[in-house]
Amino acid sequence: MKSVRALRRRAPAGRSWRWRRALGRPFGEIDFVIVDVETTGWSPEDAVITEIGAVRVSGGLVRAQFSALVNPGSAIPAPVTELTGISDAMAAAAPPLAGVLARFLGFSRGCVLTAHNAPFDIGFLTAACKSCDLPWPKFAVLDTVELARLVLAEGEVADCKLATLADFFGAGTAPRHRALADALATADVLTSLLARLSTAGVRTLAEAGCGQAGYGQADRRPARDGQRARHQAGATQGGQDAAGASRPVLDGPVQEHAGRGPGVQEHPGHEPAHPWPAQEQAGHG
Repeated sequence: MKSVRALRRRAPAGRSWRWRRALGRPFGEIDFVIVDVETTGWSPEDAVITEIGAVRVSGGLVRAQFSALVNPGSAIPAPVTELTGISDAMAAAAPPLAGVLARFLGFSRGCVLTAHNAPFDIGFLTAACKSCDLPWPKFAVLDTVELARLVLAEGEVADCKLATLADFFGAGTAPRHRALADALATADVLTSLLARLSTAGVRTLAEAGCGQAGYGQADRRPARDGQRARHQAGATQGGQDAAGASRPVLDGPVQEHAGRGPGVQEHPGHEPAHPWPAQEQAGHG
């Protein structure tokens, strides 16, 4: 764990009001939506989303889940099917992107959108909104890769791959290149990182250093400190994603859950691996 002094930094001016508000709020008062998408390829310019999975976390607990396959409108490459298990037959029975995306945006409204290697997932989601003529809500965005680099001391983990961090923190769900499973694993990583910060007396994302220049902007390169931390964590460039994970492609029909709409499920019983201290959960019991 890095020292509290090293973690406490001021958030720079010029951020969106959503991001500035999120930076200054105690962890237990923030609603996070952790999202993961599966796709047909690397880039949103030549690939599309095949699955969206998300979980809503508040007070250190998973409150609801969203999971939906997407019909990409084209064949899924064989290597992608081998990696994810999502076949053409499964996708053919799924709804088109526009409807799934609209429901996901409703599920995420007002939350801090969080992802592991956020530029990938947010890049696909923003491109999807553009192609579907849906407005992007300009979420405050948190990247658990960058957060891990800020929180973990040098040498604690070999790299910042999702599988590495999930194993390190004893996540209840192992990532497996399916959107909901990977979102649940990321949720456990997030709550474990925030629990560490809370134990060290760090109560807000701003105090954790998330306000540093270049942080949390899906369309910007990581801050210089983050780049140094990436090399310290053993991540490499070229053929791997920003988290150091080999990810050529990210990593049944829409789930129906009574009372919450397609793909949404209340799930109060799931507790992350390391829930936040009790004082951080006030008002969220």
